[in-house]
Amino acid sequence: MAEPAIQPPANDDGVAEIAVIVGENLRRLRTRNGLSLERLAKASGVSRAMLGQVELGRSVPTISVLWKIARALNVPFSAFTSAEGNSTTVLRAHRAKWLNSPNGRFSSRALFPFNGPRRDEFYELRLIAQTVEEAEAHPAGTTENLVVAKGVLEVVIGADWHRLEAGDAIHFLADQPHSYRNPGCTEAVAFLVMTYPDQQV
Repeated sequence: MAEPAIQPPANDDGVAEIAVIVGENLRRLRTRNGLSLERLAKASGVSRAMLGQVELGRSVPTISVLWKIARALNVPFSAFTSAEGNSTTVLRAHRAKWLNSPNGRFSSRALFPFNGPRRDEFYELRLIAQTVEEAEAHPAGTTENLVVAKGVLEVVIGADWHRLEAGDAIHFLADQPHSYRNPGCTEAVAFLVMTYPDQQV
């Protein structure tokens, strides 16, 4: 069964644009590593059909699928969303390009310009009430620094559990499976800085 993906609506220029960027970068990174679609599918656990659709810009992978591909290629998440840009960039909220979980209850948008792989990435995260979002281990040495702006968020790292309320922050090694839980009755909003080890950029 093919992995769920976001199909770019014909009238959504933002989603269609990011689909093309992700597809072009995936093809470039795959060929740079000398991998066929079949070999990348085996290494990432993402089907060959899905990889092919993404490379053609016909679908945008979900967050979890994109993380699997990034881990298999040993590149930062931003390597897929990078495009040429100016030294000064204004990111307008109404033009934000959101990536969503398959059920639509978890969403993320980059708060940095897509102008090349970087060691640090900055994201806005939104998690609907009574929702859990599982995250796979990132490359060794990757850290996350998260601050809750609204609501309540529980962060589970391995066997450790941490409850955060608005204004609380946490910094942790993200090279192990972890999850974000919203136990509240309203949407939780958090801001996340992800830092990769030097060899990732």
